[in-house]
This record gives sequence, structure tokens and C-alpha cells, in this order.
Amino acid sequence: MTSTAEAVICGAGIAGVATAYQLAVTHDVKNVVLVDDRPPLMLTSDKSSEAYRNWWPDPAMTRLMNRSIDWLEQWAQASGNRFLLNRRGYVYVTARPAGGVEFQQAAREAAQAGAGEVRLHIDRSTADQYAPPAAHDYRSQPAGADVLLDRSLILDRFPELNPEVTALIHARRCGWFSGQQLGMYLLEQARAHGVTLIADRVVGIGRRSNRVEEVRLAAGGSLSTRAFINAAGPFSHAVGQLLDVELPLINELHLKVALKDYLNIVPRTAPLMIWTDPQYLPWTDEECAELAASDETRWLLEELPGGAHLRPEGGGDSNIVLLLWAYHLEPREPIVPPALDEFFPEVALRGLSTMYPGLRAYVGKASFALYDGGYYTRTPENRPLAGPLPVEGAFVCGGLSGFGLMAAAAVSELVAAHVTGSSLPPDAALFSPARYADAAYREWLVTARAVGQL
Repeated sequence: MTSTAEAVICGAGIAGVATAYQLAVTHDVKNVVLVDDRPPLMLTSDKSSEAYRNWWPDPAMTRLMNRSIDWLEQWAQASGNRFLLNRRGYVYVTARPAGGVEFQQAAREAAQAGAGEVRLHIDRSTADQYAPPAAHDYRSQPAGADVLLDRSLILDRFPELNPEVTALIHARRCGWFSGQQLGMYLLEQARAHGVTLIADRVVGIGRRSNRVEEVRLAAGGSLSTRAFINAAGPFSHAVGQLLDVELPLINELHLKVALKDYLNIVPRTAPLMIWTDPQYLPWTDEECAELAASDETRWLLEELPGGAHLRPEGGGDSNIVLLLWAYHLEPREPIVPPALDEFFPEVALRGLSTMYPGLRAYVGKASFALYDGGYYTRTPENRPLAGPLPVEGAFVCGGLSGFGLMAAAAVSELVAAHVTGSSLPPDAALFSPARYADAAYREWLVTARAVGQL
């Protein structure tokens, strides 16, 4: 059986659902169809920390995220904050002697990129100008960032931290929300404007004269359409191949574990906390000898990268803390469900005990409520893919890496503008798949990767 659709979106994760919303609600496109053989928002959209930030070293990404956060705040206002948006911030912590100088430079770069003003706290004389985060408010919190260089001030505000801390950045237009609730709100709004969700899988795309004409489904039916949007998350590369298009995407597996913090080590009102320093895990001499004896575990004695982070999860009666740390980033083929690293819960706990020494009380006797993971689908420079593909009528909304929930609003807005022929923002070319054909962009890409800009 063949039906007709104005636009067909492959994938009902946050990218696909947000694109359906933008097409149907913002642009009043009729008869938009979402196709996914899994329930909405259940592949990778519910595997993240559900956090958001406008703290980026790349001005284009900062502008994109500021726009996306504008949407998040607008939707929170319209829904009565159904998806529990907060603005507690991201707190970056270091114990390195040179950390204060590096943090000041990072803050200046982020401010120049558009993240907001920097407030420098060299000593306690400006303590009253450092506004504490409100746990559940997203409207009256400051923007920009506070840089704390006085150890006594840091430990006064964050007494649970490693007492060797030397500097702290509190980026303020950041926080988290319920990704599931946001996605369901957008899906409900989209369906109220005529969007249809089909539980099926795209297996082929019919073309004529290099233009999309038909989307074929695994159940045997097809959809006649002039617009096809690839929003397939970790399977975006495979869906692109149905169009004979090779997308510059790889998948990295990122994991998270939910710790039952029954000793209340991490305050329930804490921001998202990030330990930026590389580190060696704290093992006993006996444990070191045992790990060194096996090729499979010897890597656990090596230096691991910075970036271990955590945040509280749940309401006031919850004791759950999410632990996350991306220390293995080799590309992988997407497998559902993914194969999990047996060492991750212990590694994450020990690594984060460097930032929160009180967590060492759980070593060997931690209780974990949940352990899962999802794929970061990313481009070489970690900017998303948003725009038309070489096949006329085909578009992509992908490469959302670990920022899918936070960026989906603005990226889907950009894709919908391409699909409907609406006016595009100045940065549109920086996110279009066609950027890789530009020699100047390719030259910039080599430099950007070399300096770690993104």
C-alpha cells in the first residue's frame, strides 16, 4: 500500500520529534510522518545526562546553543515547566597549580564566543557577588560564568570538594531537564498539528532523476513524498547509504551509572560537577598488583583523561547521583543494546571520588540503581549535520553527538527551514553537509582539530 506524506522523518528520537514539531507547528506543514520501529525517544535520547550548556569554545556552537536554550525556556514557559528545566549550571573543578590561569583563559574564550560575561573572584572580597544556584529555577539565574580562584571561597560554597582544589568555573546558562518529558511534550504538540507516527522501519528510498519520490517500509508499504529527513541517530550513516550518500559520522559509546547516594555525599542541590584533571585511579597496592598481572586490566593503572562528571537525579526524596566519564572513545558500530564495560561503574566511582572524597565510602560496597549507555554520533569536528543532502528532497538532522537533547530545538529549526525553503540564519552553511566540499572549511577543520577547538 502506498500513502502520501508532505515529509517523512526517519527516526523518532529527540532529533526526529523536534523536526516534526518544527515542520508541523512552526511551519504548518501538513501530513508529516515519523517512522521508527522503536518507541519514541527510546534509543539514545534517554541515555544521556539530559544536561544543556551554552559553554563552548566554538562561537558557531555557542550561538546555536543559545538559540536552542531560548527554545527550551520558551517551551518550559508554555508547558508550565513540564520537563523540569533548571539552570544550576556546570561547575568545572581543577586541583592543578596552573588551573587558575587556564580557567581564566577558557572563560575569556567562552565569553568571546558568546557565552556571557565573566565575573572573576580572586579572593573573598567579591563573595557576595557570586550568586548561589537555585535548584529548580531557570528564569532568574545569571548568565555568563563565575571564576573562583580563592580556595577558601570555593570550599565555603562547595565544602564536599577535594580540599586541594585550586580553581573553579561556574558556567551559568547551563543545567538539565527531563529529556523524556520534553520529547513527549513536543510529540504531543506535533500530533495535535497532524503529525503521524508509524511503527515501522525505512528499508529503501525510491528516486527519479536524483530526487526523492518514495520511502519504502519494512512491513511492505511505502510513502510517496518529496521530502525525506534522516534523523536516525546512530543509524544515520546506514540510512544515508540508502541514498548512496556517505555521511562523515562515527559512533562513540558513552556510559552512565546511577549511584544510590544513601550517605548524602553529593548535595541534592548541586550543579553538574566536572573534574577536569587527568588522573590515576586510587587503587591499593594489592589491587595494583592484581590489575598489573592481566593484559585485560593493566590499562586501569594508566592515566585516564579528565572530564569525569556527576549530577543529582530525581526529586527531593531521591538519593540517586548520575556518574559519567568518557575515557574510551574509539569508534564503534551501533549495537542495540550496546555491550557495556564491566569496569565502568567501579572506574567512574573511583574517578569521581577524586573530586568528592566522600564517595570513597562506597568503594567495594556501592549500590547502583541503573547502568546503561548510548552512542554519541559525531562529525570529525563535532558540529551537527543540518541541511540538504546531494539527493534533491533529502535532508539530514544528525551528528548531534552528546548534545542532542540540548541542541535539537535549534538544529531541527534549521533543518525545517531548509525543508520549507524559509530564510536561513547566517551560520547555516557551517552546519550543512555541503561544508566539507569547501576548501577553506577543510583547511580550518585541520587547524581546529589540531588545537582542540571543538
